Amino acid sequence: MNLAEDMRTRIKGDVADDAETIQVYSRDTSIFQRAPKVVVFPKNADDVSAVVTYVREAKERGEVVSIAPRSAGTDMTGGPLTDSISMVFTKYMNHIGPITENSATVEPGTYYRDFEKATLQKSGKLLPSYPASRELCAMGGIVSNNSGGELTLRYGKTNRYVQSLDVVLSDGTHTTLKPIPLDEAHHKAENQDLEGSIYRSIVDLIEHNAAEIEAARPTVNKNSAGYALWNVIDVQKQTFDLTQLVVGSQGTLAIVTQATLGLIQPAAHKAMLIIFLSDYEILPDIVRHVLEQQPESFESYDNKTFSLAMRFMPQMLKQLGFFQALRLGISFIPEMWMAATGGIPRLILLAEFAEETPETALEKVRSLRIVLQSYAVKTKLARTELQMEKYWKVRREAFALLRKRMKGLYAAPIMDDFCVHPKDYPRFLPELYNLLDQYTFTYAVTGHIGDGNFHIFPLVNLSDDKVHDMIMELMPKVYELVQKYGGSITGEHNDGIVRTPFLSYQFSPKMLELFSQVKHIFDPLNIFNPGKKVGGTLKDIEQSMIRHL
Repeated sequence: MNLAEDMRTRIKGDVADDAETIQVYSRDTSIFQRAPKVVVFPKNADDVSAVVTYVREAKERGEVVSIAPRSAGTDMTGGPLTDSISMVFTKYMNHIGPITENSATVEPGTYYRDFEKATLQKSGKLLPSYPASRELCAMGGIVSNNSGGELTLRYGKTNRYVQSLDVVLSDGTHTTLKPIPLDEAHHKAENQDLEGSIYRSIVDLIEHNAAEIEAARPTVNKNSAGYALWNVIDVQKQTFDLTQLVVGSQGTLAIVTQATLGLIQPAAHKAMLIIFLSDYEILPDIVRHVLEQQPESFESYDNKTFSLAMRFMPQMLKQLGFFQALRLGISFIPEMWMAATGGIPRLILLAEFAEETPETALEKVRSLRIVLQSYAVKTKLARTELQMEKYWKVRREAFALLRKRMKGLYAAPIMDDFCVHPKDYPRFLPELYNLLDQYTFTYAVTGHIGDGNFHIFPLVNLSDDKVHDMIMELMPKVYELVQKYGGSITGEHNDGIVRTPFLSYQFSPKMLELFSQVKHIFDPLNIFNPGKKVGGTLKDIEQSMIRHL
């Protein structure tokens, strides 16, 4: 079998197997590397179907072949990496439209930045579940990871906005998935094709395991671990929605060729309260008071992140225009002095309010500031775009700073996305820091403090075999701690290579078996992104880990 030659005869898009292309698509932003045998760039959904049909037929002949869908490659889990066929959407399948007053349809290869520009121009609205990588990521990844970000606190994750998905199933057929009445799902289950089998089997699986599935429903605000079986049937509305399984499935169940997504109109006027805090004991109270005021976003970063940002301030500002960089740099002088004099608190919290009038936004910040006066915290009010921008700059650029500026070290996303209950902060955070401090690496912590969702990036030398041993030792310890406090091992970044082997820390053996059944129902020949969400092993992590940069 010559994959490249066979693909060229079947699709209108491009096929590449040269060394340079293979190298480009062997990496994402994770700690992993897998070299695909061939990279295909489909022009349309028919091309996707043709590739899937070919792979299914080859698999039926006993050949070892599979497909990993890929958009922008900003995934931190190894989700789009494969040693078989990498299917890349950004080259051709990047069209937007139609855009209506409250929704927009988009192909998976469209960059979020282009999608947002188009929806704002057409309707004045946007998709609020964009991640921190909003300038780099694409829509296929946002859907496949069930992304969330700084606005998730108020607006929720991507699954809330999916109205329909056009997909190619594992037998190569096209279909559209969307919420339907439960009795219509039972009617679809009567069809004697793969789609009918999927409806029939998923209905049966959920109805016969309802108690187990409901018990597994995460109690934290955000979760991208496993398959969201608990979201498929809405008992009150009597609806059935397979998009809730496909969203967040990392291309393991079906390949999304088009998505119709709901949009919101964000409030135009903003104000922010910056809270400087060093006492974890009062953190739950601080979070509670902030959330009572209903902020649009509530973010955080720790003293290590802040210190690194001050250290690399010139490089961070370099990407801006001269006058903007100068203006922003001058505004950071008080923070630089804080860093130089050792006055950095443990956590810097950013509570941003978005309201219909500037007066309302400012009043919420002032009211919150008065409430917090009785606690041992310092606060700072930011009412202008510049005053807010400098704090957002540190929060949004933290991971990029670590990746690009620490020579010989790599910001390793190995436990970068767990989610816990804010009420547990006083116990959880000291235990977490005590655990991390047992290892000799620099690390930075950022997060969505209002959601209990934290991102930790150790700075490590991946050329050192001892570092690989440390990673394999540390990950289960962190996930055991998260499990102790009833959290999720991934709030928004998903499972991929890095977390699939650790799903047992969050879910029961029975739920893991149900996840395997879901995978088999959709993809009986295991041709869609195998080893992600289901079937991943510790050996996969060890064998795929980068050994040098």
